[in-house]
Amino acid sequence: MKLSEFKSALASVQTLNIQLPNGNPVPSHFHVTEIGKVSKQFMDCGGKIRNEQSINFQLWEARDFDHRINPEKLAHIIASSENNLNLDDREIEVEYQSDTIGKYGLDFDGAKFLLTTKRTDCLAKKTCGAPKGYIDNAPVETAVCCNSGAGCR
Repeated sequence: MKLSEFKSALASVQTLNIQLPNGNPVPSHFHVTEIGKVSKQFMDCGGKIRNEQSINFQLWEARDFDHRINPEKLAHIIASSENNLNLDDREIEVEYQSDTIGKYGLDFDGAKFLLTTKRTDCLAKKTCGAPKGYIDNAPVETAVCCNSGAGCR
């Protein structure tokens, strides 16, 4: 979800409800502790230099049950971040604490925001030697190389 899509969805809700990929809600007393512009420059396994930019929201929860963020307050924080950080309309990545800091995508179902799972992928399959017919983004337990009779792409 891009920042413009998030702001539009945010304007349509009375309360901030966020759901984890497993269906559990993020506790309603969470805080948005950071909004940032993230630039990542890296080299993929095929030797190509790449640049990615995103917007990062960091969610944090504590035992502070009296200070709940509402849509208007978050809209104000976003506007301030846009002005001070020169944010473009980029994809949002959400950081949320679980066993370690988890990184999630973001979606909206019309009533609540959904944290979506993210996966790693090889960006240079043709040049780095990934097996031909490898199933892109398959879960680790099912990621296999296809044989000619497996019906893979």
